[in-house]
Amino acid sequence: MATLHRTGDRVLFFDRAMLASGWARDVRLTIRSGIIAAIETGAAPRPDDDRHGCALPGMANLHSHAFQRGMAGLAERRGPSDDSFWTWREVMYRFVGRMTPEDLHAIAALAYLEMLEGGFTRVGEFHYLHHDIGGAAFGDPAEMSSAIVAAAQESGIALTLLPVLYSHSGFGAQPPQAAQLRFVMDSDRYARLIEAADKVAVALPDAVVGIAPHSLRAVSAEQLDALAELGAGRPVHIHIAEQVKEVADCVAWSGQRPVEWLLDHAAVDKRWCLVHATHMTPDETERLAKSGAVAGLCPITEANLGDGLFPAEAFVAAGGRFGVGSDSNVLIDASEELRLLEYGQRLLHRGRNMLAGGEGRSTGADIYAAAVDGGAAALGAAGGLRIGAAADIVGLDLGHPSLAGKADDALLDAYIFAAGRSAIDDVWRRGERLVSGGRHRDRAGIVRRYIAALGRLAA
Repeated sequence: MATLHRTGDRVLFFDRAMLASGWARDVRLTIRSGIIAAIETGAAPRPDDDRHGCALPGMANLHSHAFQRGMAGLAERRGPSDDSFWTWREVMYRFVGRMTPEDLHAIAALAYLEMLEGGFTRVGEFHYLHHDIGGAAFGDPAEMSSAIVAAAQESGIALTLLPVLYSHSGFGAQPPQAAQLRFVMDSDRYARLIEAADKVAVALPDAVVGIAPHSLRAVSAEQLDALAELGAGRPVHIHIAEQVKEVADCVAWSGQRPVEWLLDHAAVDKRWCLVHATHMTPDETERLAKSGAVAGLCPITEANLGDGLFPAEAFVAAGGRFGVGSDSNVLIDASEELRLLEYGQRLLHRGRNMLAGGEGRSTGADIYAAAVDGGAAALGAAGGLRIGAAADIVGLDLGHPSLAGKADDALLDAYIFAAGRSAIDDVWRRGERLVSGGRHRDRAGIVRRYIAALGRLAA
């Protein structure tokens, strides 16, 4: 059927596209004010169409600490005792101690550029670096949040800003450590931060502001209860059960494991994202799946920190939803997160195609679709290529050797398990092409400022 296009509409034509309804051939997308206004399938290309090979829906990166991109590679030297997440955290505290808002902007802009080049089109920024050097509060509680918004604006990535409430150093409301003072605030100041974040985020199209109690060790039970009203209608993200020591400390404090305690004491529902949830019993796994909450999985970081393996096979079998994130940003690559998610399950269970939805189904297609759905839900956005959604699109290079002779689901298998990010050609955000030939249009300037910032921080 022919479609009348308004003057100013942008039209993209793809030989094949992974629509929300499934794969389609000869697809014309009409984009109006950044939103997909019309979809035609089986269409004949027109002389003025902007033609491309294969369109995938953009992926949401549901968990990022952008500033940690600057410390990638700094924590790979063995210490005098057994290394773990807890020794890595000391390196992080030292790195962040000298960072200014300008440094944060420069580092986050590079992280977001790399996310776009790596197949992510929206980021959930779990942002807890709030205060000035030494821990003094800025006059504007959103000073550092504004640097995140500016980095998202410069790179073009969609943003779900998740300002973090971080008040304590351990379970039972233990007082914060000196190294945590740049993160720490009380509940009243946090409410002012959310109000200020709402105001700065309006500079971005379709930005979302959620809330993020850092973890059960960093907020008290009373604070978690008080957040219910502040978080009404917003995404809610929390770190949970990432480390064995965290589980043991939670049991010592409460007599319950972290996921168990949270599900018993908070109204966890589809607005929630439980990040990591690595260490769960079968009962916790089933309860989390049935809650409707999204599991926020960060396989690259979880491997880098030695966290362990999430029980993904059992969680998915119980109907659980998941998305992926780049967390510490030690390596930013959507396909690698998905590949490592599946490979972790293969190593754990000594089998293959563990997260495919059934006999004969494509593992790549199933985990990609699930991560698009779960990631968008966790970040309060509409996912997939559908009318009414933002035109956030990842274009694959069908001339890539690993994609040769592949079509539809087989393209996703080849992209995730063989080609990786080298197969990404173009990336569009709200219909605007930000990545072409695998490179962000503003890469040179953003890289230059990042290098300058790292030079200052290392001096």
